[in-house]
Amino acid sequence: MLEVVGLEAGYDTSQVLFGVDLAIGSGEVVTLLGRNGMGKTTTVRAVMGLLRPSGGRIVFEGQPLTGLPSHRIARAGLGLVPEGRQIFPTLTVWENLVATAVNRGANRDAPWSTDRVFELFPGLAVRRAHLGQALSGGEQQMLAIGRALMTNPRLLILDEATEGLAPLIRAEIWDCIARLKAIGQSILIIDKNLDALSRLADRHYVLEKGRVAWSGSSAALAAEPAIMHRYLGV
Repeated sequence: MLEVVGLEAGYDTSQVLFGVDLAIGSGEVVTLLGRNGMGKTTTVRAVMGLLRPSGGRIVFEGQPLTGLPSHRIARAGLGLVPEGRQIFPTLTVWENLVATAVNRGANRDAPWSTDRVFELFPGLAVRRAHLGQALSGGEQQMLAIGRALMTNPRLLILDEATEGLAPLIRAEIWDCIARLKAIGQSILIIDKNLDALSRLADRHYVLEKGRVAWSGSSAALAAEPAIMHRYLGV
């Protein structure tokens, strides 16, 4: 589905990514792991067209995306839940959702709608008329996920899926991701909760200083505690 080959990117004169390779198949849940500052968010920004790559190629379902603007990448079927949520603070929950709504034919049998998002996150239904800025951090994260789903993405990307959230909210988010996986949603996810990621993800990529230092399955990662200690600090 998504193929990233030799991706290079950075900011001004500072190079951050040095030839990152990764791939995501249809229906897979794949993670980007690594300590802070290793290039995870930069990879996501480059894939989504929020940062122009300086080298390499990005292909999604056979369509070259390298260097395209972010709106064209979104139209190709990639949906982003950005770090920091970035919801529209002065729009209501319902307005946040419909602002990005489009049926791309990715889920023809059951396209995402406001009703379906409210079914996934019942707490948002209760607060549908509230402004985004009036929501808690956990509610804002649910809204950010719902907003991305309203684009009916073929690939959903979550950057820091549960960062800074209370334990009960984190559990709800992980349950949501598990339900999305069960219906075949392809997902690329960044987070620090290795226990949850190991249960959900099919494969992992570990970044170290802008390069893929290790990749493999959850079973392979669990079998190599030295990898977790060296690159993930656990």
